[in-house]
Formats: sequence, C-alpha cells, structure tokens
Amino acid sequence: MRTIRHGEMLAAGAGEGALLTADVGLSFWGGVDPLTGAVIDRHHPLHGQNLDGKILAIPSGRGSCTGSAVLLELILNDRAPAAIVVCEGEEILSLGALVAQALFERAMPVLRVDRADFADLGRYAHARAAGGRLELYDAPPKDAWRPAPSERDEDVGVRLDPIDHAFLSGRYGVAAQTGMRLLVAMARIQRAPGLIDVSQAHIDGCIHTGPASLRFARKFADWGARVRVPTTLNAISVDKRRWRALGVPAELGDPAAALADAYVEMGAAASFTCAPYLLDGAPAFGAHIGWAESNAVVYANSVIGARTTKYPDFLDLCIALTGRAPEAGCHTDSGRRATLRLNVERPEGADDSFWPLLGLACGEICGGEIPVIVGLEASAPTRDDLKAFSAAFGTTSAAPMFHMAGVTPEAAGQNPSVDRAVSRQDLRRTWEALNTAQSPEVGLVSLGNPHFSPTEFARLATLAQGRRRSPHVAVIVTCGRAVHEEATRAGHVEAVESFGARIVTDACWCMLGEPVIPPTARTLMTNSGKYAHYAPGLTGRTVRFGSMAACVEAACAGSASGAPPTWLDQ
Repeated sequence: MRTIRHGEMLAAGAGEGALLTADVGLSFWGGVDPLTGAVIDRHHPLHGQNLDGKILAIPSGRGSCTGSAVLLELILNDRAPAAIVVCEGEEILSLGALVAQALFERAMPVLRVDRADFADLGRYAHARAAGGRLELYDAPPKDAWRPAPSERDEDVGVRLDPIDHAFLSGRYGVAAQTGMRLLVAMARIQRAPGLIDVSQAHIDGCIHTGPASLRFARKFADWGARVRVPTTLNAISVDKRRWRALGVPAELGDPAAALADAYVEMGAAASFTCAPYLLDGAPAFGAHIGWAESNAVVYANSVIGARTTKYPDFLDLCIALTGRAPEAGCHTDSGRRATLRLNVERPEGADDSFWPLLGLACGEICGGEIPVIVGLEASAPTRDDLKAFSAAFGTTSAAPMFHMAGVTPEAAGQNPSVDRAVSRQDLRRTWEALNTAQSPEVGLVSLGNPHFSPTEFARLATLAQGRRRSPHVAVIVTCGRAVHEEATRAGHVEAVESFGARIVTDACWCMLGEPVIPPTARTLMTNSGKYAHYAPGLTGRTVRFGSMAACVEAACAGSASGAPPTWLDQ
C-alpha cells in the first residue's frame, strides 16, 4: 500500500473502488452517459469503461461546461465515480460535486494531488479517498473501511466585499445566498483572492441533461431567484416553439421546455443560442463577464478580448444572481498569458475545414496550457473561421483561450519559452480520427455547431443556389432566434429552405437526437470539428467531416469520399 497524505480536497466526501486512470482529460458532456456512467467518447482511452463506483484519476476535465451537470446526474442516479482524482485545476467536475452536496446532501469527493504523485497512480489497481488522503493498493484490501467524516477546508483566504457579506447573510434571499456560498467555494478552489463585478452572464445550465438539471433550476426559481445582471441563455435541448411538430417525444420535450421556462422565470433572456457573441449585446474588449459554454468562453476571451473563466454549469446562475465572480484565471492579466508557442504553417489551398482541424489538433497538444499560435499572420481568418477554431479547440483542450499572432487582440508580446510544431501530419491524423464512417453513404448533413451566423447562412445560400438536396439526405441547420430573423430578412432562409434544408432554432447539435436526426441515417456529415468529435458517442452514428462546400456536395450526391482534401494530402 502507498498513502498520499497531502492532497487538496476540492469537494468533501469519502470513496473506495477500483482505480481507473488516464493521462488525458475527459469531458463528461459528450463523453460520459449520465444514465449509466459509461464512457462514450470514442476518441478517449477510457472509451467503453464504466465509471460507476470507480476511483477516476484524470489530469482534469476538459471540453464542455456541462460536465458539472452530467456529474450531478450521475451522483443523483447512483452511477457516479466513488471519487475523482486530478492533478490540474478542476472547476467543472468539482462544481458538480459541490452542488450535489450543498443542494441535495449527496457527497462525492474530488481530490487534487501533485503531478508527481498522479504519474504514479497507474501502478495501482484500487484506491480509497477521504479528506486529503489517498490510499493506493495493488489489489482490493479485505479489511472493512470506515473513514472518519471529513469536511472540505473552510473557505478562508477569500476577500469578501460588503456586497458579498450581504448576499451571504441572506439579505437578498436564499437563492442569492446559496449562489454566493457556491461562488466563495469556487473562489477557494481557484485560489482567487476575492470576487469582482461582472457586466453580464451567459447560462449554459439550461441544457436538459436529465431530472437533476430541472430539479436544480426549479429549486432556485421556487426560492424567487432573479438575475442581477443582463443574462442570456444557451441553446437548449429542443426547438422550444416547434418540438411537438418535429416529433420530439413529450418525455424529453416537456422537461426541456420546463427547464428553459425556469431560467426565463428568473429573468434571463430567451436567446437560446450557443453563440452569444453573435447577439447585439456581445461584450466589448476588456469587459469582465461570467459566461459558460466552452466555445463561447474561448471565443470571448480570445477573439473579443473580454474576460471570463470557463465557468461550469450551475455556477453560471450563481454569477447571474449576484453579478459577482471569482477574481481568477482569465479575469487576471497573469491568467491570460501564453505558456506554449505553437508553430503552424497553413497548407496552400486549404479550405474552411482547416480551422476546425487545427483547433482540435492544437487543443490535443495544449491540454490546459494557453498557446500563442504563430505562422498564420497572413491567413486572414474570418470570424466564422475563428468561431469554428474556438469550438474545436475548446473540445479537446481544458484551456479557456488562445492567442493567434497577427489575428487576436492580445497576441502581441506573448513570448513563451516552450515551442511545439503543429504539422500537416498532425492535421492528417485529426482528419482520420474524425472520419469514422466506412461506407460512403451519407444520410444527414448537420450544420450549425456552434450556431450558424448570418454570414454562414449567406455562404450556404450561395453554395446551394440552383441545386436540390438528394431525397435520401436530410440537411438540418441549427441557429439562434436572432440570427434566424436576420437571415430571414436577408432572404437567405428562403434560399436554404429551397435547397431542401430544414432549420431548427433554440437547440444545437450536441443536444439533438431522434427523431430530429432521422432514424434511418446511419452516417452524418458535418463541417464542425466539435460535432464530428462528439457525434459518434452522442448519436451512435459514424461521421464524415469536411468543408461546407463538401457538405453541400454530399447532400446532393448522397455520399462522400473518406479521402482527405487535396490540400491536406500533398
């Protein structure tokens, strides 16, 4: 047996079980089934394993902010890991465990150990975690284990302003009081000196992951919660106005709509988009905001230069209710510095599929490090290119932002000492990992992850002009309500629908299933690196990935070659 005695408890509790280790972070949203605990991310080394009752050791979470909601579902379903052990900063999964304890009196420990200790965990088969102590065994011990009750460290060292004390005292109601308690707990985990004001919030917790997400929202709404700063809502799990017409069963449509209604009841705007940076109220450079949704956080920090941490679901509501957030991470100058330089050469003739491929490849290399990407100064990426890159980068990386020399507003002066190259071979391997389909047949073309922009609608209308999709291929575009209205006024919606595409508002691809996804479609094609990564696990379908033009060709032909584009194969 080996004992690690100096771990840091991020969430209180005690757990024992078989030790399951990986050296790659795991996104619980899109990576773990909230009903069973099975790892469904087909790109992850733990794919096929079940986390139920195990001690899960990963460097950190990654990807979606909704991981906290998935963990809460697992805890309340009695399918959660017995404990989670990490070696890096970990807010998303920790918050899920904190909410389970604070609101539902269910404890699951999250423990942070140092990197050297973490590297040794793979040698062991079984573990016990309690307090700051981790016991490691070659085989399950035969003695009965009765750990002493443990509590998370007190939230000391966090500076609280008079307004914070007012919230904690209950002056503004139990909802804001509970929100502030969770914010202070998160500030301690992030080692923040105190809290700061934010000008707006974006809530990702409106995604229906299961009964727990609705129980959480209804609890706050029933307490009379009201947002204190302008607050937008992320894409939800159904097209709220048309889910019945789309054939969505009531067992999903009713609770998903009720979840959205609960957040609107609390004062959030019914924006229902995963691309809030496309809205009129998008933040300005330097603004402190409290956003969840991984692609939105990466885009806001990197492309706009606003300041937000990748806030987990549920904490986003706490920020909205108080207008306060921990002074940590990307809210600080030091938390925005690049620690890794990535040298990239854009292949000649590269099309728009280059940007999501590059985002996924850079994210894999970076892990939790913030990179500055050099070599693309003359590439002139569009906002749509950067949107696609941000979403893909946020899928495979735990980092909340990137810098791109000559492109993003804070790239100048970033001079890290560590260099890595992103080669064409890296992009080729990423392409091959995404293209999982064996058959050339395509039954669905999925566009709009993240949600379509007005310029993407215009481009699709141009590509589809005078053409018609195959009757054997469904083409579906997802977008926010505001963009749909703008594209309608411009005539692009009519052109896209004349091509045979269907437009779904409010929901996004990471939440859509049958019957919106045709049951007969066994292979889908997308131009989204994010969705190409998640779709096999979320939908059970195989995937083709390509540019928007290639997606239109596949929609017309009913098939797509698995060969990489010529610019990648040179």
